[in-house]
Parts: sequence; C-alpha cells; structure tokens
Amino acid sequence: MNETSDLTLELKQMIIDTLELEDIAPGDIDPEAPLFGDGLGLDSIDALELGLALQKRYGIKLDAEAEETRQHFANLNALQALVEARRVD
Repeated sequence: MNETSDLTLELKQMIIDTLELEDIAPGDIDPEAPLFGDGLGLDSIDALELGLALQKRYGIKLDAEAEETRQHFANLNALQALVEARRVD
C-alpha cells in the first residue's frame, strides 16, 4: 500500500469511528460518492463531528462558514486532498 491508499483507509475508518456508523465497512465508502445527501447520507451535525476529528487528528483548522469547506467535504477524495495539503505532521 502506498501513502495515499493508507490515508484513504485511515480517513474511511475515522469517518466510521467518529460517526459510529456500525453498519458500514471501509470498503463500503466510495471515494467519489458524496459524503452528504444521496451518498453516505451524512448531515450537518456529522460535518461538525468530522471537522473536530480532523482538527484533533491532523491539526487542520476549518472555517465552518467558508464555501471552500463545503467543497472539501464533497467526497472522500476531496477530504483526502485537504488532509494531504494541510495536515500538521
């Protein structure tokens, strides 16, 4: 596995653990599918919880009101790009 696929799996597991999605396995999360609405079906409360988890795990600061934040949460690939660009190692 390369670093990107490791991060993909890590993010999938973080989403499942943070949001307590008991009926979903990492393989069930399509990196291209929307996280909200018709895709994974997350809502605004889930977004807040995910934002806090990203901040805690990767040191990423997000502005909940910024339009670009919505784009970062569009799907798993967008979220992964955000983490790769902004994480504090």
